[in-house]
Amino acid sequence: MMNLQEIINYIESLPTEERDYLFEFLRKKKEESRGDNFWEGLQKFRSVIQSEGIIFTDDDFADLRDRSVGREIDL
Repeated sequence: MMNLQEIINYIESLPTEERDYLFEFLRKKKEESRGDNFWEGLQKFRSVIQSEGIIFTDDDFADLRDRSVGREIDL
């Protein structure tokens, strides 16, 4: 098994085209894992809500929105 420095040295020795391919591959993997992490987080949240017996309704969100017209702008 290679250590991190050996991996870095190997990557640096790759031709530019292969290195670019590797970086693109890693970028795509990272993007894919973001979705997985979101889904896992959502599942954990739902599990905690259920196990704690937390119940919320539309009334809990009734006054959540700021209904002000916004800030005044001096022109």
